[in-house]
Amino acid sequence: MRTSKIFSLSLPLELLKEAEHLAKKEGKTKSELCREALRQYIQAQKWRELQAYGARRSKRLGIRETDVERLIDEYRRGI
Repeated sequence: MRTSKIFSLSLPLELLKEAEHLAKKEGKTKSELCREALRQYIQAQKWRELQAYGARRSKRLGIRETDVERLIDEYRRGI
């Protein structure tokens, strides 16, 4: 049973050439290269969402960036 699906992707010619060159250089297929790029994009997007959540929470709680180390230290000491 196949665990992946095939889908087509439209790329500008120059980007395709760069992808082909990079895949060859790294000994990967174009599919492997695209999968890795998409995984990294998804991970970066999740990180941006987490940062935005943290910024909203810290604003709501009145925590400034300069407070973070002190608060972590206090938490670890059980204060």
